[in-house]
Amino acid sequence: MTATPVWSVDPRTGKQREQVAVEATPGEVDEAVRAAHTARGALADAAVRAAFLRAAAALLDGGAHRVVAAADAETALGPGRLTGELARTTGQLRAFADAVDEGSYLDIRIDRADPSLTPPRPELRRYKVPLGVVAVYSASNFPLAFSVPGGDTASALAAGCPVVVKAHPDHPATSELCASLLREAAVSVGLPADVVRVVHGFDAGLELIRHPLVSAAGFTGSVRGGRALFDAAAARPVPIPFHGELGSLNPVVVTAAAAAERAEEIGTGLAASVTLGVGQFCVKPGLVLLPEGPDGDRVAQALTKALGETGPGVLLDHRMRENFIAGVRERSALPGVAAPVAPGDGGEHTVRAGYLTVPAARFLGGAQDEAYEVLLEECFGPVTVLARYADQDEAAAVLARLPGNLSATLQLSAAETGGAPGPAAELIGQVTALAGRIVVNGWPTGVAVSPAQHHGGPYPAATSHSTSVGGTAIERWLRPVAYQSVPDALLPAELRESNPLGLPRRVTGA
Repeated sequence: MTATPVWSVDPRTGKQREQVAVEATPGEVDEAVRAAHTARGALADAAVRAAFLRAAAALLDGGAHRVVAAADAETALGPGRLTGELARTTGQLRAFADAVDEGSYLDIRIDRADPSLTPPRPELRRYKVPLGVVAVYSASNFPLAFSVPGGDTASALAAGCPVVVKAHPDHPATSELCASLLREAAVSVGLPADVVRVVHGFDAGLELIRHPLVSAAGFTGSVRGGRALFDAAAARPVPIPFHGELGSLNPVVVTAAAAAERAEEIGTGLAASVTLGVGQFCVKPGLVLLPEGPDGDRVAQALTKALGETGPGVLLDHRMRENFIAGVRERSALPGVAAPVAPGDGGEHTVRAGYLTVPAARFLGGAQDEAYEVLLEECFGPVTVLARYADQDEAAAVLARLPGNLSATLQLSAAETGGAPGPAAELIGQVTALAGRIVVNGWPTGVAVSPAQHHGGPYPAATSHSTSVGGTAIERWLRPVAYQSVPDALLPAELRESNPLGLPRRVTGA
């Protein structure tokens, strides 16, 4: 069988740059997974894992010029954006190293034996253990932070799980470079390089999810691709957890009072959020509920002005560009849909940012308006939809139609944020039911890496209730084990009475 080459492609020209690798055969996927599985025991030492994560961050920072140049050549995201993304990537590697050192992620709980209870309670000691090899599926739009050295990889390694990464075809050279740095970091602290492996190819991704030694998977990408892998993970003889971030509309509600108070600020901020990264963020605002009337018009005018000053941009690849242009064309053709700033084709390799408008009532008309459902689906690229609503009841009815989302944003007035509970509180309650992160008077693009962050949401935003960003992302790759009446000498060090590792733990509720 002839090996299928994997090419690095310049999205600014559509031309092949270099052959980076070949697509992995089933045998090569098997070898990669088995090598990672064999290396898993070496990750048992928490201090070594923390040192590995910090060494990886240092090597990535030290190779910043090469890493950013490689990523820009394959994604056209620009050195400024990618320098920031690299800092985020190395920051989260160090944050997970700190989490490993601190130890509360193990959730250690000890309940003393108490024969006086009914029924009597035996001695119980509980903590969490790593699942095993984790398959990581890289994202197209974050070649660093959600790819080979990204959050799924960092959190899985922190948990003690080796990883096999399915590289994204949009940035194979960047993937190989980052993998080489991670493997070098592993060796530098005494770990086998095979705690991190990379494979290429669509078929390799399917082989990976089906491999019997893969214990869990993390994915960031489209609903279609993620659902196919999710179904494959569930259909295995031994199903495995699949933590997928799929698609999101990220609705925004602008109240009438907010529009009256700061229309220009809202319109300008919306334009910046929609066009950030050429609209290729998973939390890009894709639907904006905007009040009818003069104040809503002022928001739209500010949006028009800001988008009109935005030049054409390059998407991650030509397939995405074609899908964006086709998606905009389909939406624009619907009766009643207008395009005050027409998004779409910006030239041979670029696209133009813009927005569409539609009466909110179009979503509430029953079967005759089913064609408008496409406006409630994510369109990847620099476009958003303004749905003009007549009153809060109509806005609430549209929100009730939406599937799960990563984020929901409310633009409120000063009075609405500082007054007694009322319509604003009701809005908070409604969007809490449909999103994993609620933003007030800000914008959802830009997901801070912090312990309290949650990046997920009800399906189809995600396939589980976990987060792919923040300290608790490590929980995805662990499972709890309880030890009942086990002699102290036979317990794992983490659970022994003397607490030799100095870990935080809860003892009989305290």
